[in-house]
Amino acid sequence: MPQLHVNGNVHNHAAEPDTPLLWVLREQLGLTGTKYGCGIAQCGACTVHIDGVPVRSCARPVSTVGAHEKVVTIEGLAPNASHPLQKAWIKLDVPQCGFCQSGMLMAAAALLKNKPKPTDADIDAAVTNICRCGTYNRIRAGIKMAAGGAV
Repeated sequence: MPQLHVNGNVHNHAAEPDTPLLWVLREQLGLTGTKYGCGIAQCGACTVHIDGVPVRSCARPVSTVGAHEKVVTIEGLAPNASHPLQKAWIKLDVPQCGFCQSGMLMAAAALLKNKPKPTDADIDAAVTNICRCGTYNRIRAGIKMAAGGAV
């Protein structure tokens, strides 16, 4: 049976090789924080990390994720919403509907890991997720707050 290393645990799954990683995470592993938005890797609601790199899981066949690769979903980002980004999101009341926010947080977390003090241009380049509510100003402020350590 194929295996995935997700959020620090090894999980067996019974998905067909061409099944998108998103559906294995949601339907077989019960990790529903990662959202389905567009299904064509454009919106970013499905963003997870694979070995620290943000990946749009709706377009990534599960068979392309090796058992040795580490997948992290929003549920595995930090215990009890303790990541500085999650704290900033709460403090600044970033989300409106919240649907895109798990993907936004995962993209922003990868950005801060690689660039602890990102510029606006860095944020624009790294966080290409789409927010229907248009909370981009608060998202940018949340990223900067988390980067500054003031949460």
